[in-house]
Amino acid sequence: MRIVVIGGGIVGASIAYHLACKRAEVIVVERGDAGRATSAGAGIICPWLDRENSQAFYELAYRSAAYYDDLIPALAEEGETELGFRRTGAMLLAIDSDALAGPEALVRARAEAAPQVGQISRLDPAQAQDLFPALDKQFSALHIAGGARLNGRLLAGALERVSVRRGAIWRRGDANLVVERGRATGVTVDGETLAADAVVVAAGSWAPELLERFGITLPVKPQRGQIVHLRLPGVDTTSWPVLHPADADSYLVTFDDSRVVVGATRETGSGFDYRVTAGGIHDVIREALRVAPGLAAATLVETRVGFRPVSATSNPLLGPAPGIAGLFIGNGMGANGLTLAPYSASLLASQVLGEPASPLLAAFHL
Repeated sequence: MRIVVIGGGIVGASIAYHLACKRAEVIVVERGDAGRATSAGAGIICPWLDRENSQAFYELAYRSAAYYDDLIPALAEEGETELGFRRTGAMLLAIDSDALAGPEALVRARAEAAPQVGQISRLDPAQAQDLFPALDKQFSALHIAGGARLNGRLLAGALERVSVRRGAIWRRGDANLVVERGRATGVTVDGETLAADAVVVAAGSWAPELLERFGITLPVKPQRGQIVHLRLPGVDTTSWPVLHPADADSYLVTFDDSRVVVGATRETGSGFDYRVTAGGIHDVIREALRVAPGLAAATLVETRVGFRPVSATSNPLLGPAPGIAGLFIGNGMGANGLTLAPYSASLLASQVLGEPASPLLAAFHL
């Protein structure tokens, strides 16, 4: 079976990997637009604290987090070990420790079905600062040992390389969908037609423009995220936990090269304005220093901009496209793409190949 995947970010790369592992013939077409969410994302895996989304979303998210226990060793067997993946733990922060009671009860209840949560602990301000030395002294914390982080660019690259070694073809170009008699039959790329038995649209925030000419309204819009990368010279930040302030929609996550990633803006209505703005950087850094004033002397390394594909319901969109046979959609993961994509792609790949569809996907059909 020959499948064309439109889009080579974390969703497209994950789909290509799983299809290639199932011995399908795969062609990935990637346009290479600036602002791909995968290239900018922080890579936090800690879905057990989520209180905003549906139960169906949470079930997909916690299974997605668990799937990394299989994916990381599988990629290592293929020689792909540089992924930036580490279970550093995560801390939910609050000045008033009573504010942690509700989240703690939620996580403990969820831990029964999700052993990846690991040990759950309450930390006083001194204990929290021991784990994240730059942290303000006033924060108590709920510590979740199973929280993890990874580098989205490295993961997507690894998935691409393994898919290629298993026969997938990746090419740069602008793909346009071909539909004949109500069925997706392939794509055109720079005037060349690539025939296919099925097409998967995994083009992130750019997917709606591909589908609208065929009468499919994809309820996805770009949400600009500005993410700041800092460095603390000479400081080993390898094992510092991910930070989530309970009173703000922000995060801090560290990597092995003394890097601290802080973010991020959530700019709905931004369109594809690929700019770093003074206001955006001000907001991100002000929040980072409120939480971790020890970062004041850090070097500002870079700012990344990504366009998260956010659906109207905040749920991912996964499964067959309505009205066109052989056309499938993987989209709408918003800020959760690096958590959801590999596992969601494994389910979607099976469905594309005609295998029984996972009941998990039913809640996320367009």
